[in-house]
Amino acid sequence: MARIIGVNIPDEKRIDIGLLYIYGIGPSLAKKILEGCNISKDKKVKDLTKEDINVIKEYIEKNFKVEGDLRRDIMVNVKRLKDIGSWRGHRHSKGLPVRGQTTRINSRTVRGNVRKTVGSGRKGAPAPK
Repeated sequence: MARIIGVNIPDEKRIDIGLLYIYGIGPSLAKKILEGCNISKDKKVKDLTKEDINVIKEYIEKNFKVEGDLRRDIMVNVKRLKDIGSWRGHRHSKGLPVRGQTTRINSRTVRGNVRKTVGSGRKGAPAPK
């Protein structure tokens, strides 16, 4: 397994798919990274040389925020919203939808109102005595 920025990438995957295992890298960013490193997207992870892996690592570290740094930035942004008392901050702290979604009918699971499915309502036949 190749290890890039603290994440193990499976050997059998193509490199463009394998990069998606890193938090903060999506399909378009993975394509951009491979073009910047001059590596074919059709290569498997197991076919990469150590030099290829180092080039990808350095390119990502130099140009993008991923994994721990990105998580930390998001956490700080949410904390700032909570501290200034904004509407979005209140919604984050209550665990409700933040971006204006309705909660009257949808988002049951977010509100903690999980309904269990019920059977037909008929009781089974009584057991013979």
